[in-house]
Amino acid sequence: MKDKNLNDNFFSKEKFHSLLKTDPDFLSQLFTELVEQNTNLFKLTNEQQKTIEMLESKIKELEAHLNKNSHNSSKPPSSDGLKKKTKSLRKKSGKMNGGQKGHHGKTLKSNPKPDIIETIKLDICPNCSNDLSGTPVIGTENRQVTDVKKSEVETIEYQAQIKECGNCNSIVTAKFPENVNSRIQYGENLKAYIVYFRNLNFIPTERAAEIFEDIFGVPLSEGTIYNTVNDIGSKLAPFEKWIKEKLLQSSILHFDETGIRIEKKLHWIHNISNEEYTFYAPHKNRGEKAIKYIGILPAFNGNVVHDYWKSYLSFENCSHSLCNAHHLRELTFLYEEEKLEWAGEMIKLLLEIKEKVDKSPMNKLEEKDSLVYENRYDMIVQKGSHETPPPEQNNVLKRGRKKKGKALCLLERFRDKKQMILAFMHYEDIPFDNNQAERDIRMAKLYQKISGCFRTFQGAETFLLIRSYLSTVKKQGMNIIDSIVKLFHTQDMLEIFG
Repeated sequence: MKDKNLNDNFFSKEKFHSLLKTDPDFLSQLFTELVEQNTNLFKLTNEQQKTIEMLESKIKELEAHLNKNSHNSSKPPSSDGLKKKTKSLRKKSGKMNGGQKGHHGKTLKSNPKPDIIETIKLDICPNCSNDLSGTPVIGTENRQVTDVKKSEVETIEYQAQIKECGNCNSIVTAKFPENVNSRIQYGENLKAYIVYFRNLNFIPTERAAEIFEDIFGVPLSEGTIYNTVNDIGSKLAPFEKWIKEKLLQSSILHFDETGIRIEKKLHWIHNISNEEYTFYAPHKNRGEKAIKYIGILPAFNGNVVHDYWKSYLSFENCSHSLCNAHHLRELTFLYEEEKLEWAGEMIKLLLEIKEKVDKSPMNKLEEKDSLVYENRYDMIVQKGSHETPPPEQNNVLKRGRKKKGKALCLLERFRDKKQMILAFMHYEDIPFDNNQAERDIRMAKLYQKISGCFRTFQGAETFLLIRSYLSTVKKQGMNIIDSIVKLFHTQDMLEIFG
């Protein structure tokens, strides 16, 4: 066959008939070779089709990654850059701009007891220039200016008397106050301001030293700032036990975690909080090992709100509810980028239920309304099962499970975790989202943005313990500076928080 160039040339009708007559095996050989070529062509086409499908999947995955932002995923707004402006998931309330009726604003108010009163005399009439110096005053028009004085540093010198005892002939010295233990030292208020600037407002040590020099005229070394922060951290040892007890006594807790770099390695900040208390703890693990080490969730039997981190779900001693703000972002991505209709319908349903709950005086829905919404919920999930079928199984056996994809994973969550997702509809104390934890943990991320990382694990523990105390103090409506000063006099949390 090969010597006749059958693979490379087309045959004329005459030549084809000639070969049939002269070579009896020609037809069978031609058929065999054509089958072989067809088989090779089929294999090549099949391989190319697989490559095309793989490339299309990769392109789709990359496009999905590029199209993710804070509007349709858990990415922070700071990562959006100069991309197109994202759309808010919130609906227009129909209310006018500004403070609403019943809102307690923080406007500047008149002081009934001003510190300084300056009288502006009226000696000449502004209309006719008549002399009014002897005319009696019939009233005043008052205006107030609230300002701050230039900060003044107060130095207190304690002079302990030295006497000779006439009874025992000893030379004795009066006892200094308990917190005055050095010849020259900084006072408690100044140390409180150091903690305020460093741990509440995340001002770096070098800039904090400049602030004290510029505003107070007090030169501070960076070592003094570090030592002050560590001193406050050591005084807060009883606070950790106290705050854990308070959290365990709560009916609802919010959990969240975020990555942080400590000693140049990835660690995790775990946040447990509610409207009254806040606690942060660092750990090198994100999952069950860290949760058990912290010790709050394993002993808690109330309701836990979180972002569907599966490590939380392994603890069955408590009830769980999931953050719907995260669900809305994930659904938005599926609706806008993958054009899945069920995702758009679920967004409308969740927002409709939230609006209904917000308007309810009980902050939850009646049973008849809940049943209506649950039926709509089930219908949307059923529609999603048709729009988002499971992945096809290949005939070729491969190790591991077939990748489901984001859409199917989210759909299965809505199918299997229905009660956790709709818990806010049934119980008045369960919120729609996990924003409480996100607000609390956001400040810890801000510190990372400013300072980059923690150099030591102990430094991270100290910072987060102080941050837990300051956040709790703010939630309790207490004065920050006064609360820090109290730590110098007592470590009894009952005396501080009452």
